[in-house]
Amino acid sequence: MKTAVFNTKPYDRKFLEEANKSFGHELVFFEPHLTPETCKLAFGFEAICVFVNDRLDKNILTLLAEHGTRLIALRCAGFNNIDIKAAGELGLTIARVPAYSPHGVAEHAVALILALNRKIYRAHHRVREGNFSIDGLLGFELYGKNVGVIGTGKIGTNLARIMQGFGCNILAYDPVENPDCQKIGVKYSSLDELFAQSDIISLHLPLVKDTYHIIDASALAKMKPGVMLINTSRGGLINTAAVVEGLKSGKVGYLGLDVYEEEEEIFFEDLSGDILQDDTFARLLTFPNVVITGHQAFFTHTALKNIAETTLQNIADFEQGELSLVNTVTVNK
Repeated sequence: MKTAVFNTKPYDRKFLEEANKSFGHELVFFEPHLTPETCKLAFGFEAICVFVNDRLDKNILTLLAEHGTRLIALRCAGFNNIDIKAAGELGLTIARVPAYSPHGVAEHAVALILALNRKIYRAHHRVREGNFSIDGLLGFELYGKNVGVIGTGKIGTNLARIMQGFGCNILAYDPVENPDCQKIGVKYSSLDELFAQSDIISLHLPLVKDTYHIIDASALAKMKPGVMLINTSRGGLINTAAVVEGLKSGKVGYLGLDVYEEEEEIFFEDLSGDILQDDTFARLLTFPNVVITGHQAFFTHTALKNIAETTLQNIADFEQGELSLVNTVTVNK
């Protein structure tokens, strides 16, 4: 199928072209994000392939539908960047990659926890400068600490298993309790109880209406002083302004982010020669107890291979008829 691939980086092209040897789709790669200005590049393509920071609102979806697009193939699991209701009304099919790196994302969350706790980033810079003082690098032992896991899908469950290996006590919150978590002894609790008891809180939720800013000033007020917050899911789960205030007051003792609610114009781009225009993000970078990575938790060889293969399989299944397509997204989901 003729497919326009937007927001393409060299690694995307490499893995998609390799996987496409088994499918034979006509892939046309475009570097820009999908925007009102660039969507005309997709005109005439039955399928378009997009990533997390491509915005598909009703206006863009309408233009795509009017010019022949029938399938939107996501190279990710989340779909908060698409107006699902409008897509359904326009007769567009949306397919996603539901699980491509559950181990990789969980492992990255642990990397953030360890880096923050033991101040690996500060120690590294000191040693490179010939400073071998350990003053100011004091950490704590993970053994016996309470780790709150909000969202117990595959990623959250993997994180729970890893943290149990450190000897941590795992609390979890999810509207639907996962039997796999229950089997390994994870204790489910209310959200308020999790906030109150956890030393470390890690977010593993999709971004939907009910989870938007699940971490806000009210939630922070219920947490332990000096709590560690980790977010490798979606930036909009955290009210960044509230967390900045929490950092200033000491309520938030450590913050590890792989995502940011206004990341669309920042992440995945080289802005090293530019002046950062986002004042809130710039403020975050001033705190010594904050570690931010640029949406790389998923970024493993295994994940990119899985994303490419599943994305191209979704396109092939759509060609064969929608009944063959199992990874669709609908309003009810």
